[in-house]
Amino acid sequence: MTAPQQSRRPKTRPPHDFVPGTGPGRSTPAVWGALAIVYVVWGSTYLGIRIAVETMPPFLSAATRFITAGLLLAGLVAWRQGPAALKVTRRQLASAGLVGLMLLLGGNGMVVLAEQDVPSGLAALLVATVPLWLVLLRAGSGQRTSKAGLAGVLLGLAGLGVLTVPGLSGDVKLAGVLLVIVGTLSWAGGSFLTSRLPMPENVFATSAYEMIVGGLGCLAVAALRGEPQALDLATVSTRSWVALAALVVFGSLVAFTAYAWLLQNAPLPLVATYAYVNPVVAVLLGWLILAEPLSWPIVLGGAIVVAAVCLVVRKER
Repeated sequence: MTAPQQSRRPKTRPPHDFVPGTGPGRSTPAVWGALAIVYVVWGSTYLGIRIAVETMPPFLSAATRFITAGLLLAGLVAWRQGPAALKVTRRQLASAGLVGLMLLLGGNGMVVLAEQDVPSGLAALLVATVPLWLVLLRAGSGQRTSKAGLAGVLLGLAGLGVLTVPGLSGDVKLAGVLLVIVGTLSWAGGSFLTSRLPMPENVFATSAYEMIVGGLGCLAVAALRGEPQALDLATVSTRSWVALAALVVFGSLVAFTAYAWLLQNAPLPLVATYAYVNPVVAVLLGWLILAEPLSWPIVLGGAIVVAAVCLVVRKER
């Protein structure tokens, strides 16, 4: 949910929405290379989270990831574009902070917490429903929605029902499944608000502020849960450290840069395919690397959700 949605027309947009800006370019080898990065890296973030929380406290690991990535991104923006690129008004900072809390604390934070009990592939398929919630939010705000788009939402909700079967049957903890669903609602709400709040003009600065504030929110929750006091660094495995580093460098920086470049250089329908490719990648990686089971509810429900998201992305772009 890495990751990772303005009254004005932006130059580029962060990966907070399934419907990015316009990309008039052609499908060149460079485009396919960048798209492969977004497909694989963002699809692998669920696997990375699952491995990180094996031996790391969930909110403390999320706080470390986002604060580190946010500071690195802010430093890169200041270095490449000058310190003025980070300048924002108090209102813009407050808006970016609010969205960051909804996306990264309420959205990603719930996923990180849930992945202690929920397989990474199942979490990714549940998160894939975010575009469906966005359609409902837009329809509720009075925006026109196509009949095909609404049909896609209904189809996706049916798939979501099938995906909850592992929780209802006891194969996974139902509380974990519900946490991911709550996270998708928070992520969709934050994405929806982005277009209605005064955000910083620089998309990279916006993302940096969102990650820093969202990370601080995760840190506050970690403190309330007593995670820093209970942390024993000696018990943190090497593979959890590697997973966390990969989430920071590749999930939060490399893939985002590739995505932002794609928005300016690739056709929109092609870029939007990440919304339904990422969960497929996540399921395959979870199965190959962590031997996560491919039960019939995951296969059937996942296929229904991916088909619904494909329909919605094509009709609502």
